[in-house]
Amino acid sequence: MRTLRAQVSAILVVAVLVVIALANGASFFVARPLWPPFGDHGTHAADLLIMADLAAAVPRGTEVRSQSGEALLRPVPPAGEIDPEETRLMSEALARLGSTLPVRVLRRPPPSGAPDGPGSAPPGGPTGVTALALPDGRWLVVDGRRQPLPPPGPPGGTFGFAAWLAFMVAGVTVVAVFAVRRLTKPLSLIEEAALRIGPDGEPPVLPERGPTEVRAAAVAINRLSARLKASMDSRMRIVAGAAHDLRTPLTRMRLRAEFIPDEEERAQWLSDLAELDRIADSAIRLVREEVEGGTLETVRMDRLAADVAMELKEIGLAVVLLAASPACVAGRPLSLKRAVRNLAVNAATHGCGARLAVSADAARVVLVIEDDGPGIPEALMGRVFEPFFRVDPARQVKIPGAGLGLAIANEIIVRHGGQLILSNRPGGGLLQRVELPAAAAGDDQEPGDAGPG
Repeated sequence: MRTLRAQVSAILVVAVLVVIALANGASFFVARPLWPPFGDHGTHAADLLIMADLAAAVPRGTEVRSQSGEALLRPVPPAGEIDPEETRLMSEALARLGSTLPVRVLRRPPPSGAPDGPGSAPPGGPTGVTALALPDGRWLVVDGRRQPLPPPGPPGGTFGFAAWLAFMVAGVTVVAVFAVRRLTKPLSLIEEAALRIGPDGEPPVLPERGPTEVRAAAVAINRLSARLKASMDSRMRIVAGAAHDLRTPLTRMRLRAEFIPDEEERAQWLSDLAELDRIADSAIRLVREEVEGGTLETVRMDRLAADVAMELKEIGLAVVLLAASPACVAGRPLSLKRAVRNLAVNAATHGCGARLAVSADAARVVLVIEDDGPGIPEALMGRVFEPFFRVDPARQVKIPGAGLGLAIANEIIVRHGGQLILSNRPGGGLLQRVELPAAAAGDDQEPGDAGPG
């Protein structure tokens, strides 16, 4: 009940049911005032008035008798003991019907052999003889235990009333929920668009159909998505263009540095130029990961991790593969290899060595990379994936790099539907955990083929 749709639906259902209940109650009591709580005296009074109308049309002197032979029309009221309480109740019932005719209710002695006491009389209404004075002076005498007409009440009894109530509640609820759903559809479009944003961060294109409000919301979201995509593409092109344009002046500066006579100064120039070249190359790689597409292939992560460990060991980095269970993922081999290499290089250069392990289950593949370095302060853990971020700015001079390795690796892993989790090990060092969706081994390539590095 915390959503706007549920709250509005509940308010509408309750409001409609209350209005229907009040309207039905008012119309019921106006049309049928004899139904309880007015009592069965009202039913008997209505029957008396109907019979009085019929008796008024009978000519005077005509005998009208009941099935038992008793006269229904008499010139004088019957003799007997008057019941004051029953007479009062019957008079009130007639008054509610708009009749001012005098009425008497006489006590009837119990039949011979019948038990005497309160329980001897039949329940529900007068138990004796009712005499109603007609306008022409005659008296209509009726046995009070008669029920000429069926008592009013809900059709079908209690079960029918319950079924009618349940049908009304269900119908009102369905109509209210449908109406609220149509009214709040533009609001749900925003939520659906946010949930359908893919790993590339691009919002989906919504169908522009339906009611006016829904179409307007879809058009606005699609326009916003197009502008965001155009802005992101423009920024990527600017970064890629700037990084690419740096290559030409860097090449000229490297050629000029070769002619510097001082060997020490020449070495410093070449080192700085190499650092700038790595930064430009990393920026271009990051942009490529932002816009790279293409079909996915089945990649054996255990073989890919083994290849990366072997390549880095050949160039002098302390990287070792501890365990590698057979594990397959769907992805782009070159991108995945670049991500694993960046993480392993990060652990080997900053953590005094990297230890890799690959495991898998039915749903995911996990690559764990551990090192024994100083780790990352918890206060800075949320910024590690920012481009050009360094934990210690002073280390930029000692350790080559542009600060884009983790950013590129995280971008690749997220675009493959996975996640990269960094945490400090209790005994010291950093733990890099890569989780990717598992995939079945493909039939179009040899298991373990990770592609060229």
